Amino acid sequence: TREFPSMFEPVHGSAPDIYGQKISNPIGAIWAGAMMFQHLGHTDAHDIIMNAIETVLCSGMELTPDMGGKGKTEDLGKAIAAAV
Repeated sequence: TREFPSMFEPVHGSAPDIYGQKISNPIGAIWAGAMMFQHLGHTDAHDIIMNAIETVLCSGMELTPDMGGKGKTEDLGKAIAAAV
């Protein structure tokens, strides 16, 4: 049994320098969801999401500027969703 609530959130601080530019990297939020699935015992869902992240990162497509790309937040998120 779980005695304490579990929280899954992509916290890393604010980024006022990129506010409104739609270039933030969504992988932390997606990964937090994958960790939640794993914690809840849905390892298949976790593995599918993590494989999708890896596939997109290895392809080099739609990467956000922090990873050397020119993609937007939505582009990267949609690429990962499509890989799922």
